[in-house]
This record gives sequence, structure tokens and C-alpha cells, in this order.
Amino acid sequence: MLKKRSLPALSATLLSALLSLPALADEASVKKAVEAKLGTKVSSVTKTPYLGLYEIYADGQILYTDEKLTALFAGTLIDGKTMKNVSAERMQKLTAINFSELPLELAVRQVRGNGKRVMASFEDPNCGYCKKLAKEISKLDNITLYTFLLPILSPDSLEKSKQIWCSADKARAWNEWMQDGKALTGKGDCDTSAVQKTVELGRKLGITGTPTLFFADGERVPGAVPMAQIEKKLEQAMVSK
Repeated sequence: MLKKRSLPALSATLLSALLSLPALADEASVKKAVEAKLGTKVSSVTKTPYLGLYEIYADGQILYTDEKLTALFAGTLIDGKTMKNVSAERMQKLTAINFSELPLELAVRQVRGNGKRVMASFEDPNCGYCKKLAKEISKLDNITLYTFLLPILSPDSLEKSKQIWCSADKARAWNEWMQDGKALTGKGDCDTSAVQKTVELGRKLGITGTPTLFFADGERVPGAVPMAQIEKKLEQAMVSK
């Protein structure tokens, strides 16, 4: 009786393992073929439930193809039943980070109210959208803000970043420049290695534009998003922590 009961369970386990092997093999072969075709490293390959397509994540973007690489295309994949943007949801997951691993000592820190809500941003001091964002988030309360100075727009951006970092009150210098356009007075002659480390961190995280926001749950949001969206995301991140 014991043997009869154990055999079905064993068979089911083996069957499950066998069924999983072809999918894994297909994903591996698709990855190898795509890398050979594009000449670039593929971060991940995932079989989708749509039309036999595979999701290819490489160089910070999503591509789709079939197992034979009949065609490669980049675009938005919409679920026909739910009308959800599958590509956008996947991109959120693929570009998310572990917030706790951010080197926060490299950022300009501001605490308002109880500081319980947390957000990090990568910004260039000459970025117009960053200045727009700075005015918006000045309205936020009960938050801790970490601003990473990412001078990627011009040599002057690097000079301004150094001036802000060397200011006696970094947060005040940043806010007065970004929100009010008040001239920077810092000399930029202190240890500014934090700025260069931030540039290197930006490359590692694949940040190509400013502003780029990160929330406590690790989600990445590029661009100057509306205040309502930021508030909503801050609350969602608090719940999911």
C-alpha cells in the first residue's frame, strides 16, 4: 500500500520536472541566438503567454521574438483580455532596484516632518525637468529625500554639482538653485569624489536621463512626474516595504 501511494507522487514530480526542461532549453537557445544576432549581452529571456513570443531584455529595453527569430520587434504588448500594458508592467519589474543597496552617503539628504516616506532621485543641476520637479516636491511632507547629483548634460553641470556638494548646507544650496535660480556660491574645492561615484553609479543602474526617481519598494520612475503620481507611489511603497 505504501508503494502504491508513493508512486503517483513520484511520477507527478518527475513529470513536472520533465515538462519544465523544454521551456528552459528554449529560453537558453533563444538567448544565445539573440546575442549572436545583435552582438550584445541579453540580461534575460522569458517566454510570454502570447503568440509563442519570448520577451528579450537587453540594453535597458524590451524586445519580442519567436523561437526561430523570425522577427525581432520593440513595442508595447497589450493583453487582449484585460487591456493591461504588459510591457510597461514588465519594465517596472526589470528596472527595479534594491533600495537598501543605494549608497545614500553620496546623496544630498533632506528630511521633512517625520521623514517616514522615502524617495531618491538622480538629477542634473542644469536639467529643466529637474527644476520643475524640485518645485513640485518642495510641497511634500513627512518625507526623506535623497538627491544624487548626476552631471550628464554639460561640463557646467559638473562644476555646479561640485559647488553644491562643497556648500556648507548642501540641501539649501540645491533648493535655492533649483527652485529659485539663486547663484551658487560654493567653491567646488572640497572632496568631490562623491559626484564621480554617482556618475559611475548612474552608469551601473542604466540611468540615461534626468530626473530618474526611485521609491522605497525599488520601483524606477523616469521623468518629472505629476505630484499626484508621486504621492500615490510613496504611499504604495510604504505599504509594500
